Amino acid sequence: MAAPTTGVVSAPPARPPNTPTWIENNSSLLCIGLASQVVRLGFTMGYAPPGTNPLELIALAQEAERLGYDSAWTAEAWGTDAVTVLSWLAATTSTIKVGTAIMQIPGRTPANTAMTAATLDLLSGGRFLLGLGTSGPQVVEGWHGQPWGKPLTKTREYVEIVRAALRREALDFHGDQYDVPYAGTDATGLGRPLKLMLRPLRDSIPIYLAALSPKNVALAFEIADGWLPIFFSPERAREAFGYEPREGFEIVPTVHVVLSDDLDAARDLLRPMLALYIGGMGARGANFYNALVRRYGYEDEAERIQELYLGGKQREAIAAVPDGLIDEVALVGPRERIRDRLDAWRESGVTTLLVGTPDVEALRTLAELAL
Repeated sequence: MAAPTTGVVSAPPARPPNTPTWIENNSSLLCIGLASQVVRLGFTMGYAPPGTNPLELIALAQEAERLGYDSAWTAEAWGTDAVTVLSWLAATTSTIKVGTAIMQIPGRTPANTAMTAATLDLLSGGRFLLGLGTSGPQVVEGWHGQPWGKPLTKTREYVEIVRAALRREALDFHGDQYDVPYAGTDATGLGRPLKLMLRPLRDSIPIYLAALSPKNVALAFEIADGWLPIFFSPERAREAFGYEPREGFEIVPTVHVVLSDDLDAARDLLRPMLALYIGGMGARGANFYNALVRRYGYEDEAERIQELYLGGKQREAIAAVPDGLIDEVALVGPRERIRDRLDAWRESGVTTLLVGTPDVEALRTLAELAL
């Protein structure tokens, strides 16, 4: 396991508007200088695949810190959870920001999430970033045993309660999805509005929302500090999601990176994952990833991949993932090809690029391309 960085880093100097592209070395702020735009680098750890140990991901995140990446993010599905792994990472690093991408809203009450966020932020010295998402009906109902309900309303109320708790307000919220203190017909009547005992290091921890539909993205722009998209197409995202970049709002997409001189082989490594999400996640008519790819203009391909996957023909579904889609939403191929492709991400309004890769050389190459 790589040793954590422990050096004290001074803040970068102030920059007047419209100054030339710059790179800040030897700090936690490593940026890709592209034209006049600066895009930070983050590392998305995801969750540990079955049969593996999260320590492998933590070692990569520690290397990302050494390289100067700005942030590292954990995820969860129904295996390793995001918080435990992130706590371990925070304890073994010193400068890199630590975020969740995402903590599942149905897995924790808003008050519990506020406690967790405040504690992680305190222990990490103000490095925590709170990424939230509803997940999908299969996980919400099949794993957490909760109704799918109204995800937009639930997210809005959840964020409102979390923010109030972090401000140490006494929680007294009675909405459509949450009732605090609980006042249902079976309530004891003993519940009273409580406020967080912990004194948070920051009373306004940045909140990021995962969102795949235009309505969810609009909600993120309205109530959150940032957006965590996946399978982001730099050329098509603005039209597909209907957004315009906003000053101070973070757009933080995950981009899977496969560094290889063999472009076809690099694409093939990502086909199974894309086929699973486009074809196998959810049912017909209830697959958010399939709907996203359709909005990107791949209607026929999305239909075929789903038909094959749900019909038990996974190999054919994998083969049906088009090269063009892979090239849009990922960074694949030789170093020079990845370097040339980065400009499209800057022009899309992205503020931080979350590098998804198990390959330490790919992590290092992205860092080198920023210099």
